[in-house]
Formats: sequence, C-alpha cells, structure tokens
Amino acid sequence: MALTETSAAQQRPAAPAAPKPPKRKRSGAGYWLYLLPGALLFLVVIGGPLIATVYLSLTKWSGIGDPTFIGFDNYTRLFQDEVFWQSFKNTVAMIIAMVVVPTLAGLVLASVLFDVIGRKFKPRTASALRAAFYLPQVLPVVVAGIVWGWILRPDGAFNGLLDVIGLGALRHDWLGDPDTALPSVMGVMIWVQIGYPVVVFMAALQRVDPELHEAAEVDGANWWHRFRAITLPQIRPETFVVALTCTIAALKVFGPVFALTRGGPENATNVPSYFAYYTFFKKLQVGYGSAISTVLTLIIIIVAAVFIYLQYRNERQDREV
Repeated sequence: MALTETSAAQQRPAAPAAPKPPKRKRSGAGYWLYLLPGALLFLVVIGGPLIATVYLSLTKWSGIGDPTFIGFDNYTRLFQDEVFWQSFKNTVAMIIAMVVVPTLAGLVLASVLFDVIGRKFKPRTASALRAAFYLPQVLPVVVAGIVWGWILRPDGAFNGLLDVIGLGALRHDWLGDPDTALPSVMGVMIWVQIGYPVVVFMAALQRVDPELHEAAEVDGANWWHRFRAITLPQIRPETFVVALTCTIAALKVFGPVFALTRGGPENATNVPSYFAYYTFFKKLQVGYGSAISTVLTLIIIIVAAVFIYLQYRNERQDREV
C-alpha cells in the first residue's frame, strides 16, 4: 500500500512554476530629455563664447573690421612675454592667499567653533561667529575692494591707526609700493576667502560620529590626536571640494585686483585674468587677449581634472580598505 502511494506520487506531474514577469527594458531617452535645457544653455552661454575665443586667439584683430588669421603666433608671443610669466608668478601668491591659508585656517577655526565654542557655549554663539567669518563672502567684491583701498591708502585708516598706537614710523603706501602691494592684496584675499572653508568644514563636522571622539577621549587621546586621526579622514571629501573651488577662484581672480591696484604698480599684482582684460579692452589686441584667456581656461580644466582624479582615487582606496 505504501509502495503504491509512493509510486503514484512520483508519477504525479509537478505543479507548473509561476511565470516570471517580463523584464522591462529601461530606456535612458526619457532622462536625457531633462538634460537638454541645461545642455542648450551651456552651449549658448559657455560653449559658443569658448569656441569663439579659441578662434580669435588664432587671429590678429583690434575689434574693428575682419580678423586676420595668423595661426599660433599669439601663443608664440605669449610664452615669450615677461608680463605673462609675471602674472602667473602672482597667481602662485594668490593660490597661497586663497587656497592654502584659508583652507588650513578655516579647518582650525571650524574645529574650534564646533568642538570648543559649540560645546562650552550655546550653539547660537558658534553660528553667529560662523556668520561673521562668512560675511566677506556676501559683500560684493568691488565694494570690499573699494573699502580696503580706502583703508590701505597713504592717508587711510590703517596708517591712521599706526599713528594712534605710536607706530607712525611704519606708515606706508601699502598698495602703491611694488614691494608691499602684492602682500597687501594677499591679506585682503585671505580676509575675503576664509569664511567659505569655515562654513563648509562646520557642515562636514556635523556628520562625524561623536562616539568615535568619545571613545578616543576615554582612551586618553587629546584634542589634536582626535582631530588628526578621526576628524581629518572623515572630512576628506569636503577638503577636496574646498581646495578645488578655491584653486579655481584663485586662478581666475579679477575683481579684487581690478578694484585695488589695476594690476600695478609695475605689474606687481597683475594676474592672468586682469592681463587678458587689459590686453583685450585697453590695448584692443583681441587676438592676443583671447590667447591669454584660452591658456588660462586650459590650465583651469587641467587643475580641475587632477583634483577630481585624486578625489576619485582616494574614495576608491577607502572603499577597498
């Protein structure tokens, strides 16, 4: 009887499997439609002028009449121009003033505001100080330049302050002397730029797990050890972002130089963007000014690509670990 039931069960056909739902083919055409407005705007606002600038850099043109095609003569002249190389030397100083110093100082200030002031005092105090540091970023660049130009002129507020505190012998034409013009502009740019890293780093510190700091503090680690071993690795992506954006801003800085010194005295504060503007609009050498702008654009693209690659490689190494 048991054998008969077993054989009958073996001969019974298996229940048919439930049919699988058909796979839907995902089409990316619908997503691309949302990118079309931005792509068209990019072509009109950036792509078109960029192509026109590259073309004009291969010509000799004063802005009137028809351009004369001269090939790479503007670039040959550019790399032999001492003013061009002087402007890039000044750009290195701007990178120090707008990237290195603000990033390091902003990181320390953000940590002090978040870990010390935010804990010992009310968080509103830290927020108020953060807003105070960020205030120069809100001011129009030309307004800030005019105010600092008034402060640093020979009869300005800074020299007046030196007289009041008994240091009148240090009175100086800070923006009119080639030896002090560039350091003065660098000081102004540090004041302008430092608020941006403070805001970004304070936002980054909010996502660091506080339990890691508590555990390290229990183990006897001081503030510096916790900052170096826990905080810095956690906010590394934001550090890349700050360094990249500030470097691009330093490479194409124009407004403060225009408002403070007009690239002088004796090209002591000249930078590539102002050099291109002066050549383009003052000397009416459109082709040569376009060549300066093209080289500057190429340098910015290379710098951005290097930063993005380094960030990608760093993130990939973190995932592998």
